[in-house]
Amino acid sequence: MENLSVCKRRTVRIVWLPILVTILGFAAGTNQTIAQDANQEGVASELQSLLDEGIARGIPGISAAIANSEGIVWTGIAGMANLQSGVPVRPDMLFGIGSITKTFVAVVILQLVEEGRLNLGDTAASLLGPAMDGIPNADKATIAELLNHTSGVPSWEDDPTWISDGRGATLDVSRIWGKTETLPYINGQEPLAAPGVMYSYANTNFTLLGLIIEKVTGKDAVDEINRRILDKLALKDIYLEGFEPVPTQQIPHRYHWATSEFREVAGVNVAFSEVRSDLIDASSSNLSVEWTAGGMVASARDLALYGAALSDGRLLQPESMEFLTEWFPFGNGWQIGHNVFRDEYPDGLALIGHGGSVLGFTGSLYWVEGADVVVVVVCNVGTMHAGSVPASAGSVARVREFTDLAMRIASLVP
Repeated sequence: MENLSVCKRRTVRIVWLPILVTILGFAAGTNQTIAQDANQEGVASELQSLLDEGIARGIPGISAAIANSEGIVWTGIAGMANLQSGVPVRPDMLFGIGSITKTFVAVVILQLVEEGRLNLGDTAASLLGPAMDGIPNADKATIAELLNHTSGVPSWEDDPTWISDGRGATLDVSRIWGKTETLPYINGQEPLAAPGVMYSYANTNFTLLGLIIEKVTGKDAVDEINRRILDKLALKDIYLEGFEPVPTQQIPHRYHWATSEFREVAGVNVAFSEVRSDLIDASSSNLSVEWTAGGMVASARDLALYGAALSDGRLLQPESMEFLTEWFPFGNGWQIGHNVFRDEYPDGLALIGHGGSVLGFTGSLYWVEGADVVVVVVCNVGTMHAGSVPASAGSVARVREFTDLAMRIASLVP
């Protein structure tokens, strides 16, 4: 009986041992989860503080998102969609993304090359014919040179008359611009350089690429962007303003830095009210004049999901991704691909992406080279023709602290 009793006690100990191990393991896992959650909350709080700092520097409103290959890992908002009425920014709001639009156009162009419907050595004139008469270098610059801004074609955005007509004192705010109505502003001008010789950023390059998409496909560029990119990724909050219906209730007020330089170069339109001594409300305008060079509006969330798909190769074949990131240096450590930019922090960490600024908005999209993280920051304040300004989307997104925090939170989320 004594031996049986000892055996029973040992059996009890043996039964309880795995249970105890399980309990301890569960407790350890729970503690790790709690610590991870606390760490995520701490990083999220620091990211939010950086958005708040942007508001303190004068930006009306900000929306931001961070994604990795699994999806969205963080979103944040700060400030006002409408300063006058005190309406705050909402996460679903659509901000102008300016020249980030060009990356969508580049994707469609490279997809057409993959399909054998375009050749990177083609010229705009060879594809578009007499419509290119008078456009400098249209008969010489290749599609590849249009994509990386080495075409030597002047930019209509730099023409003094266009600046006033397109963003300033003589703008007709109710006008929906036609796709080619910017081209007469540079018709007959001299080329900036022979194709392939130097980098010179030109919106005209992407007006021509938009026309090429339509010529080759027989469809509107916006429809090709939707079919080939947005529908494929199930993204609902990205639009090309002026060329498809846009939910106006999702668009915040558009503000622009009204510096002395802006007042001199562009002039303040009578339809734009002065909100502060340094800020005008340009909400009565639209982005149709930009078209495929910069006319898209997007939520930060959907733009980040697009950036993740672009960076991890879901939209382009490997050969096209190599071409997209084939770098051409143009000074101050910056390089351009076909059509994304690369720049480095002093320690060599590199960002790849694109920025944007149009009337009333700025935006920044980038991914960290060699890391699974995409950052988007969009603001309802524009910087074009304004010279030095207090803050913009890029000044918030591209500080090293924001990048470091983005990498941390992307790695913390399972």
